[in-house]
Amino acid sequence: MSKYSRIKLLLQEDFKKLEDANIILLGVGGVGSFCLDCLYRSGIKNITIVDFDSYDASNQNRQMWSELHENKTKVIALKEHYPQLQIINKRIDEEWVRAFDFEPYDLVLDAIDDRNAKLALAQKCYKKLISSFGSAKRLDPTKILVDDIWKSYGDKFGSKIRYELKKRGFKKKYKVIFSSEEVVTREKGSFMGVTAAFGLTMCAEAIKEIRKKSSV
Repeated sequence: MSKYSRIKLLLQEDFKKLEDANIILLGVGGVGSFCLDCLYRSGIKNITIVDFDSYDASNQNRQMWSELHENKTKVIALKEHYPQLQIINKRIDEEWVRAFDFEPYDLVLDAIDDRNAKLALAQKCYKKLISSFGSAKRLDPTKILVDDIWKSYGDKFGSKIRYELKKRGFKKKYKVIFSSEEVVTREKGSFMGVTAAFGLTMCAEAIKEIRKKSSV
């Protein structure tokens, strides 16, 4: 049995599409780190991650490998665990999004919190974008949903994104991951059962999109 024997049983000839896919993942925190681990263990190796942050103690309840790398830069630490990664140690803001070339990537996975950067991503990359809305302040992973941006609901952050996109005249659709659960606190508390489930859902949706692509 090889490392990928079990996933190959599920995907059959589509596994080759995963091996050939080129993915960029923006943000490797509570959502992004679990998405990354899922992508990698599923056979996707052409992955670029972008983040600027370093690990601190507060990350350790929800972020992959954080307890092993306190005070270390996230993207550099993660490359120790996923050696084939391409890493970019940059803050993802609106200016960076507008300047960066996303053309080489099959999918853009958005696990960031910056509202203006998310808006810029939607406008620039909607054809190949999967975006995560708020995963904090919640306790029930069974309330996680996937739909196009205009059908999302139950999330104040997502509501702000929709409002701002409408103001900018943006009418295109793209896929978002969101929760219908009412928040349980005003503070930014986080439960790994939800944040990790967001990341695993993002991975599953990425694989779904990759499988739709025609073989070369």
